[in-house]
Amino acid sequence: MRQPRPSNSRPTPDEWPESEHLLSLDEADFPAGRHAFRKEELMTFIQQDTQDAAATTPAPSVAPARRRLLRPLFILPATACSLAVLAAGALTIVGGAESGPDTVTGPPLTATVGAGTSSGVPQLLNRISLAATRNPEVKVGPGQYVYIESEVGSTYERTVDDKTTLASDGIHRRQIWNSADGTEGWLIDPAVTSPGGEKLDRTNEKGTSEPGRLNAPTHDYLATLPTDPDALLKKIYKETKGMGNTPDQQAFTTIGDLLHETLPSAELNTALVKAAAKIPGVVQVKDSADAIGRHGIAVARLDETSGARTEWVFDPKTYTYLGERTIQVRPHGGDSGLIKPGTVLYTEAVTLRQAVDALKEVPSSNV
Repeated sequence: MRQPRPSNSRPTPDEWPESEHLLSLDEADFPAGRHAFRKEELMTFIQQDTQDAAATTPAPSVAPARRRLLRPLFILPATACSLAVLAAGALTIVGGAESGPDTVTGPPLTATVGAGTSSGVPQLLNRISLAATRNPEVKVGPGQYVYIESEVGSTYERTVDDKTTLASDGIHRRQIWNSADGTEGWLIDPAVTSPGGEKLDRTNEKGTSEPGRLNAPTHDYLATLPTDPDALLKKIYKETKGMGNTPDQQAFTTIGDLLHETLPSAELNTALVKAAAKIPGVVQVKDSADAIGRHGIAVARLDETSGARTEWVFDPKTYTYLGERTIQVRPHGGDSGLIKPGTVLYTEAVTLRQAVDALKEVPSSNV
């Protein structure tokens, strides 16, 4: 894996000009296959489990997980809740028969790399936090489920017969349901699950349910988080220590995950945005887009290790959260070095967030 370049060797890397060459959708025609996002997810879960057990049980060291190419499954599908089984079959894709869900694959997703600037970031985040206090809050009542629907897509490295290429799973619909306490859930994502979806399970190897935590939150857990931005950020740094490529990048990633696939209160939403303003290296990108092409202004941060920039996209007028994308900014990305600037590693557009009364109930409209 490439070593991180010194951050002090040049001024503000996220303010560089746009890339000279962007990967065209016509440059490759890749064979169909299953993506390897579970590699990234698995490393995160193994790392967290290692940290949780470190106080009582010696454990082998695990290299820090890189940013996930797909959004985290906060609770694993029941068919994959054994990490040992998951590790045996999901770390790489090789030639021959492939297992896992059938999904349409295509050429890498690409977009223009917008220029990032640190100018005006505090003012932008202040406007976003003020908008969060005015937005209608979705209440989750007793016995209800949090339903979130989005359009997502990712680009990934695929190795067949020792040849590595890039492919994508295309933009597709993702639906997830979670009970407030996190004990029941369901996921439908054709890139991950069978067509009808899979049950989500928080049960660990001891047969007990894992409690909510920052990187695996439940709706009830969100209510326990501090709404003071300084206290919240301190907690995030403390509880994600040793995770990710750098503490600052992991803190930014954690806040993004909480904004994406949960229903935080207005107070917590505001605190998350204000906490993000305190993370070094955060910039704004004046023109970004989510997975369905909605353009907006982005709050972003470049991962110095991977050379990829994560962008949270907000409506430029209402400052409502639209979605997120992770786009390669520097050349020679990924384990293969094939990921070029302009490659969209992950993109999503949140289209519906609502409380529903039953698992797998689909609401008719957003309220």
